[in-house]
Amino acid sequence: MLIRRETPADLAAVRAVTIASSYKPHEEEPVEVILRDSLRKGEDRIPALSLVAEDKDGAIIGHALCTWGRIGTVRVPNISLLGVHCDHRRRGFGTALIHAALAAADALDAPMVAVLGDPDFYGRFGFRPSTDLGIVGEEPAWEHMFQIRTLTAYDQSVQGEFIYPEPFGSI
Repeated sequence: MLIRRETPADLAAVRAVTIASSYKPHEEEPVEVILRDSLRKGEDRIPALSLVAEDKDGAIIGHALCTWGRIGTVRVPNISLLGVHCDHRRRGFGTALIHAALAAADALDAPMVAVLGDPDFYGRFGFRPSTDLGIVGEEPAWEHMFQIRTLTAYDQSVQGEFIYPEPFGSI
């Protein structure tokens, strides 16, 4: 397994992984694909935190896309999308992508990383409910899934509402 930064040559493979990891029979095109396409074009995408996972043969089978959100005036990375091809799940690719994203965010001196996702899964990486840190998400109905992982540059005075980048408001 290799985790590395996404390159322009990876776009078609990453799109295919996004479709394979989020396909729902009732959707013409999964909302995750539409969101990924919009986020990639936006100024809030963090290239250093747009990662792919390759299998031993060099095929891209997973990806993580991070974007900048904010709490007040503080920019905070958000794991916007995480996907692993359905044929390669439960083999550690998602775990490796999360660890790599957290390490890269820490190297950028980000104070924390936000995520909206399964508390059981993300809790394994040190994510905890955002409200424990005085941070709330934009959507109260999702409060139980909105989580924060503090990093080395964490400052406990950073509190308030987490604002997602624009493409999230249009889905």
